[in-house]
Amino acid sequence: MHSLEYARVAPQKKPYLLVFALERILFATKGITRVTDEQKIPLRSILRELGLSNAQLKQAAARGKIRLRGVPTADMARLVHSNEVTYVPDAPKLTPGRDLAVLFRDKDLAVVWKPSGWLSVKAAGRSADIDVVSYVAKLFGQSFVVHRLDEETSGVMMVALNESTQTKIKALLEKHDVERKYLALVAGRPGSEAWSMDTKLVRNRGDGLRGSGSGKDAKRAQTHFVVLERFASNAALMQATLETGRTHQVRIHLAEAGHPVLGDHLYGNKSSARRSPRVALHAAWLGFLHPRSAEKKTFDIPLADDLERLRRDLTMKHEAHHNKLA
Repeated sequence: MHSLEYARVAPQKKPYLLVFALERILFATKGITRVTDEQKIPLRSILRELGLSNAQLKQAAARGKIRLRGVPTADMARLVHSNEVTYVPDAPKLTPGRDLAVLFRDKDLAVVWKPSGWLSVKAAGRSADIDVVSYVAKLFGQSFVVHRLDEETSGVMMVALNESTQTKIKALLEKHDVERKYLALVAGRPGSEAWSMDTKLVRNRGDGLRGSGSGKDAKRAQTHFVVLERFASNAALMQATLETGRTHQVRIHLAEAGHPVLGDHLYGNKSSARRSPRVALHAAWLGFLHPRSAEKKTFDIPLADDLERLRRDLTMKHEAHHNKLA
């Protein structure tokens, strides 16, 4: 496994590194091409305008040389704003969707893009499986967990690099001062454009699974949902904003609302579970005040390549359905 570090470094020391500033402003060190056009066009078209041949595009994508808001992507069919795109020809080789990328790092914390299939932390009986916190420790000397993403969930994740920062970030999380938003492809046709769920989750709702209920171990879980896109193929793209961060919270609340996440074999049904090769859930937004500087940090990252392709597939089925009706 490989990772690409995005950090404020002297260009002469590591010329291949990308300095990724927040609010989607891209600065570059030596060897990096910047694109600033605001028009939303296919990613492939943007890179062709730079003079890359089809063979060069294919190679650059496969080796992680193309970044979308700082995240490696190999999905050339995406429609994007060109100022979100950076071509990094001198970057170390990595595989988009498989390898971890570091979006931000200072002496206190790291913010990373976690691929689906990575554990967040070491799990009992799975010592051979790679996890984010241990990998970050290999990169930077030490690491401390502050929150987790499910194994199949992709997206943005924060890791403390010292115990003091771990304590401070956990305090922010307990006070609900960390902004976290997810994107989910779900089954069904939501009856409302937006709604909230405020329940208490228990470890065993009666069938061995976590869910809403009551009891001594019940903990409050609150999620706000907004429909971003609807598809004729009985599916929708949802945004979920967390007020709390309980285990499987988004998946449970969506399933209990009648809209299980596609690919979720645990809380979904057979029909919804087979519509995606993995749980179609992505941590897309992270915002917080830096515990040392009090500077606002926000990370807004795109859907993982596999989920974006699934979204487009649902969109094409949606358009085909409406064309048939026209």
